[in-house]
Amino acid sequence: MPELGLSPIHFILLLICLLNRCLNTRNKVRNAESVILTLASTELCKVSEIGLVTRRQTFRLYPNQTQERALWSARRLHCYLYNACVAHRQYEYRRNRRTVTYLEQQNLLPEFKQAWPEFAQLHSQSLQATVKRVDFAYQRFFQGLSKKPKFKAIRQYSGWTYPSTSGWKVASNGKHGTVTLNDLGIALRMRGKAKDWGKPTTLTIVYKPSLRQWYASFTVEVEVPHGSQSELKYESIVAYDLGTETAITLYDGSEFYEVSNPRFTQRSEEKIRKTAKLKRRKRAPRKGVKASRRWKKINRLESKLKAKVARQRKDWQHKVTSEIARRYDVGVTEKLNVKGMTCKAKGKGKKRKAGLNKAILSVGFATLNRLLTYKIEQKGGLVLFLPTQAIKPSQRCPKCGAVHKEWADLSNRYHVCSACGFAIERDRGTVMVMFNVATNQQPGLGTRLVSLGCFSSTSGARYTGSMKQLGQRKRQKLCRQADGETPPAHAVG
Repeated sequence: MPELGLSPIHFILLLICLLNRCLNTRNKVRNAESVILTLASTELCKVSEIGLVTRRQTFRLYPNQTQERALWSARRLHCYLYNACVAHRQYEYRRNRRTVTYLEQQNLLPEFKQAWPEFAQLHSQSLQATVKRVDFAYQRFFQGLSKKPKFKAIRQYSGWTYPSTSGWKVASNGKHGTVTLNDLGIALRMRGKAKDWGKPTTLTIVYKPSLRQWYASFTVEVEVPHGSQSELKYESIVAYDLGTETAITLYDGSEFYEVSNPRFTQRSEEKIRKTAKLKRRKRAPRKGVKASRRWKKINRLESKLKAKVARQRKDWQHKVTSEIARRYDVGVTEKLNVKGMTCKAKGKGKKRKAGLNKAILSVGFATLNRLLTYKIEQKGGLVLFLPTQAIKPSQRCPKCGAVHKEWADLSNRYHVCSACGFAIERDRGTVMVMFNVATNQQPGLGTRLVSLGCFSSTSGARYTGSMKQLGQRKRQKLCRQADGETPPAHAVG
């Protein structure tokens, strides 16, 4: 684009930004000339825009004995309500073949509190959030995303949520402070430091049985600059690929960088295995039988070992992703289905697949992608996800674009192209293909960004059934009824 004075790479990246802002990224751009002119005038004008972004900040709570008893009592009551809602849905379906909705169970809460007076002390919206949690579980079950919801024991129930600002009050500027729970009448001391702090909107009280610790998790609305306020030139691009031999392989167009796999799980596996072996010799809890004190003691030791591995992995992931996000403005990777990659194998190769699943979960593919995405976008950058099935980065030659199906075998770690003779390691060839696709330099059919339908994590809002969206839909329905407007078809049912 000589009339804009943009380099070819900058030209392509501006096109990517537009594609990620479109409602339907799979439609081809027919008039690229006018599109780029419009986008360039938007991106290069340095217009300051402030938007609200929701962040989650977690603090550890330090209750005294009286306060902890109140927290335990509230947690137990919320667990009872959860199980009661599950039992209600199961009974109605078995007896009447009818599905109970969230609004039906929510409207039954006043009668429920009259029959069980101990629930009257709890905040009404926190009870509604617990009922909504059951609805979330069933919605995921209906969509095929999880198994059928079951009753939860108290040791498996994490906590409860206040979906709005009523019922609690926090006194903090982002570093330490106190949080007051009005329904329980307690003020809890909390410690922690938030990276971003703003207006708290919701609060979730969480208990971790393995650590015997209480936490307060806030969702906070933070003001951040949007779009062209950023001083980034979008010229530092990196393509990265996640693996088990090498945790992260990066390519910035000139050099390769590799982050080794720390293997935290494998290094602590022997200690955890010995502890689990000792625990199997003690009296475990089962129906009608309580666990012995020695079993509880060894169980706490095993939990501490596993928690240490999780903390080590989390610390490593944050350090690595922060360094990558500090260096680069644009990240390019492939969309991974981690749930499908770590599913159990059937038939032959069960042990081999179990080892591969453990290696993938030890690195934490999903967490690394999530951390890299939000950290790059938080500073005004862009993360581009390429469709794996269309590009086939691990099977495509970076030089000539030929696709070799035999390269799909994970045991093939070094690739030699039979068409052009180009030789490269598997992970390096993968990131080179993704970088070439992002910069429009990759030869081969179907490797153009305009026709790929690539996307980023910044997508339009959709209805997910949250408490906030449910309230908005209620208010919109009431407004339409007050104005005499006919509601849409999806709101009638």
